[in-house]
Amino acid sequence: MGTQQFSDTLYYENVIFFSQHGPFPAYLKRFHLSDSDYCSCGGIGTALHYATECIYTVSWRIRKPAPNFEQEWPKRFANNLVSRYKIRGIIKFISENRDLFWPPWPSTFQRAELSSSITGHSPLQIKEKYFNI
Repeated sequence: MGTQQFSDTLYYENVIFFSQHGPFPAYLKRFHLSDSDYCSCGGIGTALHYATECIYTVSWRIRKPAPNFEQEWPKRFANNLVSRYKIRGIIKFISENRDLFWPPWPSTFQRAELSSSITGHSPLQIKEKYFNI
């Protein structure tokens, strides 16, 4: 019996796109890492938005699936080499041009405030607890 050879590796960018756990405003807002789920072009910033309708990623544009094929679309899309190449381009472009898509990351102080609002402990309380201050 022969071994199966894979012609395309599983690229990090493809995992980000299909899991939708990445630099997408809709994802970031869900975890309170962004104030808005909108792309700076005005659409809801999801992976599908960047692949099918965002003005900033038109170079990698993919035709939007018909509503009755939206459930099946990711499988077909993932099995298409050209589509996977476009996905890698979209994710790399978003990662390299973050300022086009959302505001800058919060400052250290803002991150500490966000963390304290989630955990219910201020940074000073955490410091006192773990460092015996």
